[in-house]
Amino acid sequence: MTTITDLYPTRGTAEVAVPRQDPVVWSAPGEAGPIAAADLESYERDGFLAVEQLITPDEVAVYRAELDRLIGDPAIRADERSIVEPKSQEIRSVFEVHKISEVFARLVRDERVVGRARQILGSDVYVHQSRINVKPGFGASGFYWHSDFETWHAEDGLPNMRTVSVSIALTENFATNGGLMIMPGSHKTFLGCAGATPKDNYKKSLQMQDAGTPSDEALTKFADRHGIRLFTGPAGSATWFDCNCMHGSGDNITPYPRSNVFIVFNSVENAAVEPFAAPIRRPSFIGARDFTPVR
Repeated sequence: MTTITDLYPTRGTAEVAVPRQDPVVWSAPGEAGPIAAADLESYERDGFLAVEQLITPDEVAVYRAELDRLIGDPAIRADERSIVEPKSQEIRSVFEVHKISEVFARLVRDERVVGRARQILGSDVYVHQSRINVKPGFGASGFYWHSDFETWHAEDGLPNMRTVSVSIALTENFATNGGLMIMPGSHKTFLGCAGATPKDNYKKSLQMQDAGTPSDEALTKFADRHGIRLFTGPAGSATWFDCNCMHGSGDNITPYPRSNVFIVFNSVENAAVEPFAAPIRRPSFIGARDFTPVR
């Protein structure tokens, strides 16, 4: 039986900050790929890479139409992979869209997408999680500050920080409609959160986070040290970011919706084991147990 060392303890009695133990960019220096060397350097430094146009306006129209089809389908709404807003009861997210929809499955396999993931992670990759996020105007709630890796380590069993996310905008991201915010450089420090993980925590956390949430004091220190970057851009733009970035987004009280497709790639060499700080695994549609490489 193989013993895996827990490099990033979390969900204990106290909040603890520890230096990152893993590389940010795993590929060898100079290795060919779609990301230029200078952009890889900034990704390593800041933890993110913004791409002004990853997909074309015509492609955006196709993905927007598919998003609308999915959220308008009563069978999708009734599926456990759909998460609804607590107040409005509108769909907030639909998980595992690359398995529900062949349209989004093609996007996952697109070399512009998966090629960047392979280059950052230095290996073949599989999809740890995929979803569409729907943030309609007039009151859609945000996502509180967190590190995805803290959750994926604690509740899904990802051993190392060898995971990258991409958020592809399907509507314009304004400075006012609840866009993604990241603290640049925060990915270099792991913040282990205080408090045990409740059983079936995912049922609550996908609507409003509680377990795995940093303290106000820690967030203030991070913000003072790193600052906060808000991402804006047209539909078709994309933001790649490291799994340990401290990030979040505000409520959308404007009339303008903010929708995106969100794909998480994990290295096949970093496959999930048992959760490090949770009583049970989350469902596979949230944290995959199929490690088949994307081809």
